[in-house]
Amino acid sequence: MNPPAQTPFRRAVKRFRRNRLGMLALVSVGGLFVIAAVFAILSSADIPFPSNPNATNLERKLLPPNPINWLGTDNLGRDLFSRMLHGSYISLTVGFVAVTVSLCIGIVIGAVSGYFGRWVDNILMRVVDAVMCFPTFFLILTAVALLGPSMFNIIIVIGLVSWTGTARLVRAEFLTLRETEYVRAAKTLGQSTPKIIFRHILPNAFAPIFVTAVLGIPAAILTEAGLSFLGFGVQPPQATWGNIIADGKTYLLDAWWLIVFPGLAIFLSALSFYLAGDALRQAVETRTERK
Repeated sequence: MNPPAQTPFRRAVKRFRRNRLGMLALVSVGGLFVIAAVFAILSSADIPFPSNPNATNLERKLLPPNPINWLGTDNLGRDLFSRMLHGSYISLTVGFVAVTVSLCIGIVIGAVSGYFGRWVDNILMRVVDAVMCFPTFFLILTAVALLGPSMFNIIIVIGLVSWTGTARLVRAEFLTLRETEYVRAAKTLGQSTPKIIFRHILPNAFAPIFVTAVLGIPAAILTEAGLSFLGFGVQPPQATWGNIIADGKTYLLDAWWLIVFPGLAIFLSALSFYLAGDALRQAVETRTERK
């Protein structure tokens, strides 16, 4: 008896599981989200674990890593390990929510442009080209400077300027899928345009969109870290990886741990997302080739 045929989704999952580097990156990403969720709950409940990240102790300032302070202390005697753990919540929240905002905008614009085509496509793609002409980081920096530095403003601004890639990808998928037989059949049956777009076309274009989302999270994390380093991100005393580095740059020669550990956190988290996204892209491409 022949075994049941595997679905394209199962083949993609099997392909992804064979990628050991991708699986390791996925575990790392999952661990980051668990840490962020735990410390978000602890922060909302005012539970200072493992210690209060904002508690100062000038008698223990600029201590190197030791059994009490695993990653050392900063210039105000605050525990660096606690500050980095609580900062992970900020970085991952900005990355995840900002990408969600950009996806919503990009999917709507790309879907409308690719489905209707003609003059609608021309107008929307010119809007996309106009947005892409501006240097993204400096546009975000200017907007945050005008609106004021806060986590909410950073999320909104990053989401509002980083949707162009998603819009182009969704448009390309829709231009191909709108000519398929099942879409033509849906039109013949008189189904509404929103139903055809969101029920018949968009689910079949979801795989590359999901890959784009995973790859967009580290870009948002790096942007938030850059803004916090320049003083336009989440403001002290709330800890983020970027402002920890900004506070430690003055003590670069005397307290290397203030730069090295948060820098490694940013690097490893971004690398994990990129590796997981690349492994996912390979699995999706393999699935597409077999269709």
